[in-house]
Amino acid sequence: MALENFNSNEINQKVKKNSFRKNKESLFEDDFFIITDIKQAVKNQNRANIFINGKYRFSLDIFQLAQLNIKVGSKFSKAEIENLEQQSEFGKLYALALNYCLMRPHSKKEISDYLWRKTLNRKLKNRKTGEFYEKKGVSKISVEQVLSRLIEKKYIDDEKFAKFWVENRNQRKGSSIKKLKSELFSKGVSSDIIKQVLSESNRNDEDEIQKIIAKKAKRYTDEQKLIAYLARQGFSFDEIKKAISKE
Repeated sequence: MALENFNSNEINQKVKKNSFRKNKESLFEDDFFIITDIKQAVKNQNRANIFINGKYRFSLDIFQLAQLNIKVGSKFSKAEIENLEQQSEFGKLYALALNYCLMRPHSKKEISDYLWRKTLNRKLKNRKTGEFYEKKGVSKISVEQVLSRLIEKKYIDDEKFAKFWVENRNQRKGSSIKKLKSELFSKGVSSDIIKQVLSESNRNDEDEIQKIIAKKAKRYTDEQKLIAYLARQGFSFDEIKKAISKE
């Protein structure tokens, strides 16, 4: 009986100990995070730095701040804070993507490649200490969300991009239809869009090559160098010879 009593007491102690641990873990899981301060960011005044339990945690743009109803004193669970951090990352990446889109029209592939490069970790140098540290790349979820938003807002349109590319090449440099097709294809534009845009441009290689020769004749006084340049623009040897013979 004494042995049975001893085992019973030992078991009771273990149960109490495990219950205490469970309660402690439960208290930790159920713990909440309090927004203790919100300050305007120094480098980007359109963003606000969010402080949780007295320490900086993440930043949000002013529109996210209003939309998510973030205020000093607000309480959030761990899961909710993780979601807010995701929103923070999305906001930063979306702003970068918008700036990239507004530089000039881009194809979907160009923008996608630009965003996916942001998922890579980078080695950066601390200006104050001179030491290098690794900056973690953004999540794939943020990239997918930003791409979806850009398409929804019509910042991504391969047809508009293809028209811009063809018009820009006509005005600035000039090139053959063959090279234009190759350039657009390498930027992810579909064959159907390329065909449609080029047919609507009313351009032809014969006029284009004459325009290029007139523009580059002073620079390329050596005929062989001019021929080599025209070949790089995608014109055939016969087209080049025919065009040069007219000069």
